[in-house]
Amino acid sequence: MSQTKVQIGPLQIAIILLTVATAVIHLTLEFPSVMFILNGLGYFTLLAALYLPIPQLANYRRLIRWALIGYAALTIVLWAITGSRIPIAYVDKVIEVVLIVLLWLEGRQSSA
Repeated sequence: MSQTKVQIGPLQIAIILLTVATAVIHLTLEFPSVMFILNGLGYFTLLAALYLPIPQLANYRRLIRWALIGYAALTIVLWAITGSRIPIAYVDKVIEVVLIVLLWLEGRQSSA
């Protein structure tokens, strides 16, 4: 049972807030663009998979964390190729970079 319980501390709260922020930005930025809606929903789905106490996912949290890192990185790369150069987009990219760093730090802590 302890495997399914996720410890929520300051680092996890920061990750949750940043993920929710970027998800909301994507959901509302180009509404009703299907691509942006799916991107926002993808962030919410990965966040839920990472932290909700779902026993079936307990053994996959490390992989889910890496998936969220990759998802944020892919979002940044795709924005660099095709994205709008508006102020909120730059704010969102900063959020995503910080999110990647915090997820990486969390991964290092959980493997220690």
